[in-house]
Amino acid sequence: MTDTTASPPSRTQGTGLAFAYVTTLFFAWGFATSLIDPLIAAVRKVFDLSTAEAMLTASAWFIAYAVVSVPAAAVLSKLGYSRSIISALAVMVLGCLIVPVATIMDWYPGVLIALFVIASGVTLLQVAANPLVAALGSRKSSHARLNFSQFFNSLGTTVGPWLGSTVLLTGGVFAAGAVVTAATRDESLRSIDFAFLALGGFFAVVAFFIFTARKKINAAAAGADEGGGVASPLKAFGSKWALFGALAIFIYVGSEVTIGGLLTNFLHSPTILNIPEADAGRMVSLYWGGAMVGRFIGALLLTRVRAGVLLTVNTAIAAVLCLVVTQTTGETAAWAAIAVGFFNSIMFPTIFTLTLERSGAPASATSGLLCTAIVGGAVLPYIAGHLVDDAAAVFNPAFYVPLVGYILLTVFAIACARSKVRDGDVVAAPASH
Repeated sequence: MTDTTASPPSRTQGTGLAFAYVTTLFFAWGFATSLIDPLIAAVRKVFDLSTAEAMLTASAWFIAYAVVSVPAAAVLSKLGYSRSIISALAVMVLGCLIVPVATIMDWYPGVLIALFVIASGVTLLQVAANPLVAALGSRKSSHARLNFSQFFNSLGTTVGPWLGSTVLLTGGVFAAGAVVTAATRDESLRSIDFAFLALGGFFAVVAFFIFTARKKINAAAAGADEGGGVASPLKAFGSKWALFGALAIFIYVGSEVTIGGLLTNFLHSPTILNIPEADAGRMVSLYWGGAMVGRFIGALLLTRVRAGVLLTVNTAIAAVLCLVVTQTTGETAAWAAIAVGFFNSIMFPTIFTLTLERSGAPASATSGLLCTAIVGGAVLPYIAGHLVDDAAAVFNPAFYVPLVGYILLTVFAIACARSKVRDGDVVAAPASH
């Protein structure tokens, strides 16, 4: 009798501290991912790239999801939660250290390699951290914990462009009246070095705290399934809904990343706001901050409005806003582009959940395919970059890419609203992408 009453406290002891440490991971990868937005503007000018070439920074980042997602699940099964997280952070630190090597060599492909390495660590981090947050406490409160952690992910994506623009888009070639010379290029290259070395230092500090808390994390998550039972994403190819959902995730992430990646140069351009790159980059925080606010409002609305219906409204409004951007200039186009972030807010988790509810494939296989489809963030931005180059550096036509994307997502949302949920348990969507 006394043994059974004493057991629960020992099971949950340290869970709160472990949860706090793990929640910092959500901020870390949100910050790192959104740092890509000002980096696109930085490398475009420093390395004298076309817009399509500059958008390869997003491609190098998001292609890691297609390459690493499945191996990451195997690593988690082999190493468990704490060691997988520490390994992921170590990989991210390594990627940050590659950046100064690439800039010293004045070699842009080296920067792309570094971004792929960092994103590979982020992918492993997400594969481990999402289920771990769900495991750190009672199953009844798992959704609340995931949403709480998601707030810090959104906070990271909001802060990232602001701080990144301050470091990457000031001084050197970005100084007022500056001319691109060897000296100004070198100053801007050192700014890129500083940004990523600081980011690597942050990852190292987080890794240290995770290491000190590894026993608490392992004890708190002892009841979670760390391995086995993970079906290959290939098994999801037998379900039309799994494929439809994967296409939706591909389009959504590609559209969201396209807008975020273009915004700095778009807002800076003479026909839009004609403001310095650093100021334009800081305004990108409003795009991601809108998504953060939208998640709170969306969470409340989803308690009263069917998910398929709310998704239809959001995707349709996002499409209209992109249409406005393609047809206008000045502040109207600028604020329409920024406003899309607010309506993006619920799209990823809602598409994910709606697909899981309807897919006839195993939940883990469907989830794996959906995570792999995040590679859309590597494809659509590059296409949009070519549209900018073809239009002689006019950015408005690039918004036809997300415009078509949101129209297709509206079709998906309507189909979900008109279809029935499959019988069986519904698996919650991951907290973030």
